[in-house]
Formats: sequence, structure tokens, C-alpha cells
Amino acid sequence: MSLYLLPLAALALVTALWAPRVLTRSPWPTRKPVLGLWAWQCLTATALLCCLCALLLSAAPVIETARAWPTGPGSPAVTAAWDLAFAHPWATAFALLLTAGAVWTAVSLSRELFHAFRHRSARLAYLRERAPDLPGTLPAARGPVLVLEDEYPDAWLTPSFPPQLVLTTGALRKLNAEQIEAVLTHELVHAHHHWLLHLSTALATGFPRIPLFAHFCDQTHRLVELAADDTASRRCGHRTTALALIELNQHRGVLTCATTRPLLHQRVDRLLQPPARLSFPRKAVVSLSTGVAPLLPPLLALPAVAHILR
Repeated sequence: MSLYLLPLAALALVTALWAPRVLTRSPWPTRKPVLGLWAWQCLTATALLCCLCALLLSAAPVIETARAWPTGPGSPAVTAAWDLAFAHPWATAFALLLTAGAVWTAVSLSRELFHAFRHRSARLAYLRERAPDLPGTLPAARGPVLVLEDEYPDAWLTPSFPPQLVLTTGALRKLNAEQIEAVLTHELVHAHHHWLLHLSTALATGFPRIPLFAHFCDQTHRLVELAADDTASRRCGHRTTALALIELNQHRGVLTCATTRPLLHQRVDRLLQPPARLSFPRKAVVSLSTGVAPLLPPLLALPAVAHILR
């Protein structure tokens, strides 16, 4: 069974160590952020599937023992299965290591979901305090934008359904109608990426030493912003979206070289000077090549599964 684990281990190492560096240095994810997000998701799924398939194959001796047990605890089949289980101590240690990794992954995801739920509850409680519901005798109007009295220019999306854009009066004084629509379009795109941001954060927090998960978290947060900028610029124009971004972040030094948020500067430059689009053949090649990657671990595990089920 150890021979079947070698291809999975090699694929997992390539996916976790080498592929993230190549993808991070490539310029095309910045030109097509949605495709970049797809590639990072496929790489992460490939690595996780490699670990899952390796865990199942490492448990093969236990499966053999369970299948042979009905023939009797002292039968030759059970004895052979136990010999198989303890013939390779490193395989047992490898299986225990993968099991511990799977348990820690579940713990990291649960912890991230708990933090997200607590943050959502805190945001909703803050909005209920700042913008309470009207009395029952008055009509309840719920529009796409909620305005809060605050001199600090800010905008975010409420964690509710349907989502609602929260604008402060400070932001309202700086933005015109077209810029508000650009901000609303930008934030609505984020509503579809919350689960991806939480997943990447959980994996990077749980396994900070693995390059794939660290790059997956950083690149996901960056590409999500770029993808939202692209959607807003297609609807409202590049200049309008760039001006809205500048007005909301001018107090953060978005136009200075000493800004602590270099991504803001990059986003403004990208909106004012849009990169060239990827050609359709190149997009098709990248989509297919990255989409096939998660299929490799199950295909590599098929011979071992066939051997177990014989």
C-alpha cells in the first residue's frame, strides 16, 4: 500500500510548496482576478484531497482487518490483516499524523466560523443601536442603503439578508450618486466571497507554516478586492470607481508613497490604467489545467481502492 501513497505525497508536496510560488509570481491573476481565485481554490482543493486520499489509504489495514473479522478472530485472514497493519510502523505514524491534521483542520474551521458568527452578531447589534427599527405605527422602509450619522467616511455591507450598504454621513458628503452606486456594486460582490475569505483565513491560521495556505489567504483577500473593483468599473466606469475609492480612503494616505495599505494604491493605479485582458484561448487553457488538478488525487488513489476492494 505504501507504493500507492508515493504519488499522492509527491503531488501534495508539489501543490503545497512549488505551485503557490509559481502562481504568486504570475501576472495573469491580477489581469483576471476571478480566474486567479479559481486557480487558488483548485490548488487548495488538490492539496486537501491528496491528504484525504492518503488518509483513507493509510487506513487500509484497518479496513482489511474489519472485513476479515467475521471469519473468526483467530482465522488466517485476521492474522494476515493484523500482520499487514503492523508491518510498516511508519505507515501507522503517517496515518496518525494525517488524522491529527484532519482534526486540526476541523477545529480551525469551527473556530473561524465561531469568530465570524460573533463578528456578525456584534455588527447587527451595533446597527440596531445606531439605527433602531421604527415604531409599529410607522411604515418600515428598507432600502439598499442605510445612512449612519458619523463624520468618519466609511462604507460596508451588513451581514443580513438581503444585504444592505451602510454609509456614514461623512462618506455621503464625499460621494456623488454614481460613486455610491459603484461602492454598492463593489460591496455586493463581497457578499459572494465571504465563505472563501473565511476558509482561507481558517487554513492559514491553522497551518501558518504551509506556503500554500499562507499564500491562499493573502491572494484571496487581494483578488477578491480586485474582482469587486472590476465588477464596479464595468457597471459604473473605471474613473468613477477609482474616485470613490480615493474619497473613502483619502484619510488613510491612499495617494502617498508612505501609505500603510499598499493594496489601496495598487487598486487605484489598476483602475486608472486597466491591464490588458487575457485572450480567450489563454483563459480556457488556465481554466482547464487548474480545473483538472483536483481530479488527480482520486485518480491516483483508484488503483489502491481497487486493490482494497478485491
